[in-house]
Amino acid sequence: MRITGSKARGVILRIVVCIKQVPATSKVQIDEVTGVLRREGIESKLNPYDLYALETAVWIKDKVGGAVTTLTMGPLQAEEAIKESFILGADQGYLVSDRKLAGSDVLATAYTLSQAIRLLDGYDLIICGKQTTDGDTAQVGPEVAEFLEIPHVTWVKKVNEVTEDSIVVEQDLGTSSAILELPYPALITVEKDIFQPRLPSYRRKKLTAAQQVNVLTFSDFLDSDEQKYGLNGSPTQVERVFPPDANEDKVLWEDEPSLLGEKIYMLIKDRNFI
Repeated sequence: MRITGSKARGVILRIVVCIKQVPATSKVQIDEVTGVLRREGIESKLNPYDLYALETAVWIKDKVGGAVTTLTMGPLQAEEAIKESFILGADQGYLVSDRKLAGSDVLATAYTLSQAIRLLDGYDLIICGKQTTDGDTAQVGPEVAEFLEIPHVTWVKKVNEVTEDSIVVEQDLGTSSAILELPYPALITVEKDIFQPRLPSYRRKKLTAAQQVNVLTFSDFLDSDEQKYGLNGSPTQVERVFPPDANEDKVLWEDEPSLLGEKIYMLIKDRNFI
């Protein structure tokens, strides 16, 4: 399936925001065979870093005009992340969901997202959060750009200028910054606090309650080589993954401040923290 549709009158930028639904709890299960997270049926939330990416996209849309499309990959329950993005300002959204995509590492995930983006009716700017809280690799955004063969900049902490032809951003290099201009189409990954994410709007929640989430499957992709997707397309080999043991031991002390300080000191010393 190729997604079609004309660019709306007055729209300057077609912005795609890649988002992800991540576990909202540390009590997750691991598939003993594949070594990947079991995402179905667990409490989930929108990846916090993606909130900054979405806010950046909506800010650009409000500033120069445009349309914001959100895109995610996951089980069918991940459509809740797309619906949340509608409340936060996105205009439309797509969920990529297929059992053949299960178990994807960062490389297979990036390739899948790039294939989904190729189905869109054009795009100017792709925005990703810096990383996800369940993987912390910060690799998917740049890899999507490489698969699409477009310029990209990571660690963007500020948008300096937006025009119809390019975007000027400030990149955080730790001890210094770089000002870079990217011609469209391009991809950026943004740092937290680039913009303050807005609170969900009750008005938009009511207005978008009936808005449909578009679903894409493996059969829609232009590249049907199954060796590039899911576990087949994931070169990362996980030897062992396990959830951390939960330690809920507690101790309550009531004493004079000086004695409490001594007890705390001896406790952390005995446990070799100091």
